[in-house]
Amino acid sequence: MIIDVHAHLGWDHVFDEDFTWEEQLEKHQTFSVDKTILQPASCHDIETVREQHDRIARAARDYPGQFYGMANPNPHLKDAVYEEEVRRCVEELGFVGIKIHTFAHAVHPGGRDGTKVFKLAQKLNVPVMVHTGAGIPFANPTNLIAPALAFPDVNIVMAHCGMMIMAGETAIAMKAAPNLYADITWTAGFNLRHWAHEFGAHRFLFGTDHADNAGTELAKVKTCGLTEEEQEWILHQSAQSVYRLK
Repeated sequence: MIIDVHAHLGWDHVFDEDFTWEEQLEKHQTFSVDKTILQPASCHDIETVREQHDRIARAARDYPGQFYGMANPNPHLKDAVYEEEVRRCVEELGFVGIKIHTFAHAVHPGGRDGTKVFKLAQKLNVPVMVHTGAGIPFANPTNLIAPALAFPDVNIVMAHCGMMIMAGETAIAMKAAPNLYADITWTAGFNLRHWAHEFGAHRFLFGTDHADNAGTELAKVKTCGLTEEEQEWILHQSAQSVYRLK
């Protein structure tokens, strides 16, 4: 089984990238991906992100058990507006997580607006994915140590493992808090191998970020020196545990 925990659907208003539905379907067919958690691309206003959330919810309804949703409104929206939309996504649309894009939305995860995301995730009992890597200083993985310790019952997934630029900080963060996990998009195979041995493969999750990246990410898992058991954890078992997918 293969579960992609990091994929987008919609037009990205920060990075000018179109994440299409056709690409997601093709990814499932070409690379035998079984389940994908879709999140909106980067949106500034509530109306646009609500439209993208609704499109993701429609995909989940049309393809039950194959596509799931992750909420990603801008945390700088007014508190009541932000909470209402996230609650709608989780409680009404069945979404399985929340995203903080530290870079696209200029959010420090330990700041006021970052903290409100973790508080809400705790109430709703869902994980939080946080962009790490490009986007210093907000995207530094060590910024997640304090939130992880403050909310020990919230699973936090560090998107991209800090990329290469913040790989060292990823290891520091994972040593500090057991509820920190990481998706493996845009990270090096040798780091993944070392970290799986050091921290356990159960703390790493497969993802693509962009559908075009699926083959590359799969090849990395299969060729970087992981055991069969470690590959199984990364490709689907970790996601099933963290996001409680059946």
